[in-house]
Amino acid sequence: MIKATNLSHEFDYPLFKNISLEVKAKEKVAIIGVSGSGKSTLLHILSTFLKPNSGEVYLFNENIYSLKEKELINLRKNKTGIIFQFHYLFNGFSAFDNLKVAQILADTKIDETLLKRLNIDNVIHQNIQTLSGGQQQRVSIARVLTKKPKIIFADEPTGNLDRESAFEVMDILEEYCDKNEASLVMVTHDEEIAKKCNTIYKLENYGLHKLTK
Repeated sequence: MIKATNLSHEFDYPLFKNISLEVKAKEKVAIIGVSGSGKSTLLHILSTFLKPNSGEVYLFNENIYSLKEKELINLRKNKTGIIFQFHYLFNGFSAFDNLKVAQILADTKIDETLLKRLNIDNVIHQNIQTLSGGQQQRVSIARVLTKKPKIIFADEPTGNLDRESAFEVMDILEEYCDKNEASLVMVTHDEEIAKKCNTIYKLENYGLHKLTK
C-alpha cells in the first residue's frame, strides 16, 4: 500500500533524514513526536501534498512524485482520504452538503449508521459554521470515509474531541480499515490514542523509530 524510502526534508532547519517506512493493507500506523519534530510534514509527503527534498514515496506501487498532476489528482480522489487537523469544510454549506460532495465525487452512499456513531446525525442539516469544533471534526471524518478510500492519512484526527469521542472515532477508523482492507497513517501527540494502532513510530533526532507497545 505505502512504501517510502530514504526520505529527507528540511525548511530553514533539518526535520528528518533517510526515513524509510512500509504500511500494508489493514495496518494502522501512528507517528508520534514533540511539536516541531516534522510529523505533519512527513504525513504531507506520504499523502502526495509535499515533495521531499530527497527520497521516494510509492502508493499502490506507483512513485507518486513522478506522476503528472492529473494522475495525482485522480489518486487523491479515488484511492486516498485525508483528515486534516483543520477541517477544510465548505463554509456556507450544511454538514450534509459537505458529505454529498464526497458522495458525488466518489459515486458512493452516505452511511446513516456512521453518522449516528459519530453523533452528528442530529446536526447533519445545520450550516457548518454553526457547529462546534468537535462536530466539524466528526463531519470531516465522515466526509473522508464516505469516499471509501484505500488509504487514510490523518493529522491529529482526535485533537478536537473529548476522550470518549476520541476513542469511538479510533474504533470507527479501525473497523473501517479491517472491513475495507484499507490502511491508516496518523500523526498524533496523544500516546494513548496512538496505542489503538498496530504500529507506533516516534519521530525524534531526525529519524523514525519503531516503538514496542
